[in-house]
Amino acid sequence: MRYAETGFDLEIDLSRGSIERVESDPKLTQLHLGGLGINAKILWDRVPAEAEAFDEDNLLIFGAGLLCGTAAPGCNRTIVSTFSPQTRLMAYSMMGGFWAPELKYAGYDRVIIRGRSPELAYLWIHNDKVEIRDASHLRGKGAIETAECIRRELKQPEAQVAAIGLAGENRVFYASIEQGRSSASRGGIGAVMGDKGLKAIAVRGTKDINIARPAEFMALCDQIWKYIKFREEHPIQNVIPIIAGLGSPQEMKLFDEKWHTTNFMWGNSRTRRKDFWNEEVEKSWKEMQESVRTRLISCYNCSLKCGATITVPGIPTYMMKCYSKLTYTMAAYSDLEFGFKIAQRATEYGVDGFSAPQVMAFALELHEAGILTDADFPGMPADVEGRFFWLLDRIVRREGIGDALADGVYWAARKIGKGAEAFDHNTIKKHEQLPLKLGMLNPVYYLMYSTGEKMNITQIEGQFPQEPFRTREEREDFVSDWIQVPHEKFKRYLLDWEPRGEKSNPHYPTIEASCDIVDWQEKMHYLDDALGVCAGLSSFPLKPPYHIHNFPAFISSATGLQMDEAAVWQAATRNRTLLRAINVRRGMRRADDKPPEDHWKKRFPDLEAKLLDGYYKMKGWNSQGIPTKASLHELGMDDVAEDLEQRGIIGNGQS
Repeated sequence: MRYAETGFDLEIDLSRGSIERVESDPKLTQLHLGGLGINAKILWDRVPAEAEAFDEDNLLIFGAGLLCGTAAPGCNRTIVSTFSPQTRLMAYSMMGGFWAPELKYAGYDRVIIRGRSPELAYLWIHNDKVEIRDASHLRGKGAIETAECIRRELKQPEAQVAAIGLAGENRVFYASIEQGRSSASRGGIGAVMGDKGLKAIAVRGTKDINIARPAEFMALCDQIWKYIKFREEHPIQNVIPIIAGLGSPQEMKLFDEKWHTTNFMWGNSRTRRKDFWNEEVEKSWKEMQESVRTRLISCYNCSLKCGATITVPGIPTYMMKCYSKLTYTMAAYSDLEFGFKIAQRATEYGVDGFSAPQVMAFALELHEAGILTDADFPGMPADVEGRFFWLLDRIVRREGIGDALADGVYWAARKIGKGAEAFDHNTIKKHEQLPLKLGMLNPVYYLMYSTGEKMNITQIEGQFPQEPFRTREEREDFVSDWIQVPHEKFKRYLLDWEPRGEKSNPHYPTIEASCDIVDWQEKMHYLDDALGVCAGLSSFPLKPPYHIHNFPAFISSATGLQMDEAAVWQAATRNRTLLRAINVRRGMRRADDKPPEDHWKKRFPDLEAKLLDGYYKMKGWNSQGIPTKASLHELGMDDVAEDLEQRGIIGNGQS
């Protein structure tokens, strides 16, 4: 018997119209745990390195995390993996809600999709009954509307539906997959789903999941709930409100947006409005948010209520969470009411709420610069809010200038030419980043921005504070109960980190300390993405309930596999190394590991080179950021080493 996981995958070939229930290899669980790790292994084994995002050979994998569907609090993440049309590297995006637990209850750990349907279709999974159904009547419908139509059609009001909107159908490079209370947005995975002619996947399950040692597992779950309650009553001191608690930043609950609006950049990531926030703005924004926020909501088996249902008069209700309430507002130099309005349409269309606003702001900046003219925007309204709605409609339909903009800032700039490339200043590996530009180089963030395979800082940063506390007393207070650290040295790193002087940015944390901090933070994200744990309860917040010291007990009691901290840490290392190998095989090298040139005003090229060298060495990679034969062997990845060696990516004589 398999514990925690079902032991079965669904293999769907849309070109042939075939459906297979396939038993999975239990060894993969021991090596990669689940979720992102096993998704990556499948992509490595089965998708040719030369395959493009829109090739039939490219796979689209919906993987439930190992602990999804169990009683473990906040374990609800679906990890969607494929190859990105935007970056041409591996893309993976997590969505919360209820979809992954429902898939497990239907009897499957993942859905692996290949090929391309000759006609628009949707997939219906109801326990052992799996069908590829006609979706021609859903063409052009919004993602939320599609889910409602499918539930009515199936007479299954409790079915969980992941769907694309018009952006996915038209292969917009930053199209998302929307699912009730969450979405999988980054990297254009919705475009791959649209290319495969798959409008939606609906799932309903009523089976059980077995736990190896249920009493022990439930006792661990009880500890998590108690800690969550404790943290609700004892938020972190001396930090901004959005990171004082647990969960995704509680922005649907909070009204104070001074930190984001005065520190993040507006427009096409160009303008910092340091004096924007005042009492009048706060009062107005609070009234606006309270008037449209129907209720706060949570994902499966979680009490934190990070999201909210939003109902703007005259507009259908939709769900919103976290920073996405600000992305359109700040890109358009507008107000919160506009942000709530356009986000509903964008959700129906199915576009990434981080990329889409930047692309539209980029287009208007090109217009202001004369690179694009009125002839490129026929019929565009004169007001900025109207222009954003107009551009969004053109992008998702790939009409006129929208066809170029649908490929994202990097590709659009090169397609438009005439100097547009200079306005592409906030992408990493061809992917739009958070609109944040800073002063002094931060060595930890330099490494995270440069080297992360997700190309998205919120999936790398986390448990180590973003900046030093002002006083030694504050630092000592913070580390006094910091049980989550994997090693005592991290307490010393924080205690010694000062706002000014010799032990401040850019020369502190030191190269060694910076590498250690980044390694810890990204490993926790990789564990979350394998187990299906919400980052808001583990890798992202300060002092979370899940950490490296209790994960082994959760994994062992759930699965029956005996894994200590060293084994769990090695699994995270293996997954992280595999993702790097996948992208290296597709051409990524050291030259690609860099942040936007203007991300920091004060840069230090020699230090940055040493930081990369130190990070690569710690990871067991060579000077080009390629895993060495020796490090791959140590992780039991000789097959990966052999492939890279046959391709000439690593040499025969490499140790």
